[in-house]
Amino acid sequence: MAKEQVDLLIIGAGPSGCVAAAIAHQQQMNVLVLEKQTFPRFVIGESLIPRCMDHLAESGLLEVVQQQGFQVKKGARFIRQGVSCTFDFAEQFTRGWTWTWQVPRAAFDKVLADEVARKGVEIRYRSAVKAVRFQGSDSTTVVEAEDGSTYEVQARFIIDASGYGRVLPRILGLDMPSDFPMRQAFFSHLTDPFRPEGAEGQQITFHVPHQDLWLWIIPFSNGLTSLGFVGSSAHFEQLGHDLRASFRNMIRQIPVVYERFEQSDFAFDPMCIKGYSKGVKQLHGPGFALTGNSAEFLDPIFSSGVTFATESGLLAARLACRQIKGEQIDWESSYSRYIRQGVDTFRSYVKAWYDGSLQEVFFSKLTATNPNETIKRQICSVLAGYVWDQRNPFVRRHATAIQSLAKVVRMHDEENK
Repeated sequence: MAKEQVDLLIIGAGPSGCVAAAIAHQQQMNVLVLEKQTFPRFVIGESLIPRCMDHLAESGLLEVVQQQGFQVKKGARFIRQGVSCTFDFAEQFTRGWTWTWQVPRAAFDKVLADEVARKGVEIRYRSAVKAVRFQGSDSTTVVEAEDGSTYEVQARFIIDASGYGRVLPRILGLDMPSDFPMRQAFFSHLTDPFRPEGAEGQQITFHVPHQDLWLWIIPFSNGLTSLGFVGSSAHFEQLGHDLRASFRNMIRQIPVVYERFEQSDFAFDPMCIKGYSKGVKQLHGPGFALTGNSAEFLDPIFSSGVTFATESGLLAARLACRQIKGEQIDWESSYSRYIRQGVDTFRSYVKAWYDGSLQEVFFSKLTATNPNETIKRQICSVLAGYVWDQRNPFVRRHATAIQSLAKVVRMHDEENK
């Protein structure tokens, strides 16, 4: 069996893998990226948040994305029973990027991968990882090529950026169930003949028909719009074999959505993902680190997926390069604790969304008519992805801050019925 050696092996060519590869290439590492699929390929996670702009800039990938003309995203709007709550990323507590993009992920991911390859990193598509053996921090990976032949890659470190493929968690038995209830997403891309003019038609909007059912509307600059429903399985029990008919039936049940999309055509048949929340026993081990969805995926409600992917990919690559050069790295404190702190912060907000407390904050009579601008800025920074800013009380006290605020607005609304 043929063998080759590299410094850093990256499994997966999505945003996490591309950012990691670009950072390692900057450090003059010998990098190889293995990708099981070919690009472009469809994946959800189409709405970015501002924190990922820092990662694109540091990895040298920002300029090529700017050239694509993707739809600029300046904030997000949440609507329930006619009450609207809008967050403007220019009005944040944390100093950072005030905008980002809404992107068809097939195009976005291919742009990143092509730019990484242009910079000199080898990406091998249709390459499936069949086995991995570790000897200390060194590893041997068995790869199956597109033609069915196999070969081995010896690496001094592996970054698993395989996303939903979760290669190392599967091979090493690191998967564990999420503590989130089972939910599913039902989505497609549609033409948008009745898209509103101006800013309203450009911004991402979340509609909330029920506490445990919400939908996203993500307009793209190519004229298509991503529309998806997310909720408990009970809302999707009636899905039949004709997914287009089922999707139109769900649209029909929400008047404001039906008015906009009743005459829309599908760019592809609607797709359904069930039980997407995942967890792992550990984020690193001798010779490897897990990044992005390979590590953990929470929920699409606050568009955090790509940002956690690029945050973890960038940090893992920085640390891996230092280790390859001979430095002793405390991966638990430098990587796991850091990443988990950000994940745990978002986890608190996702849980608060589904238990209704965050929705009470967003749609309360008090916050709708007389919002506390300081608090709104602090929450906005969390939604923008700046979940490592410990100066922000809604980061520092993420487990209790929203619940405490929800009690205040609940009491106010009860007193002013």
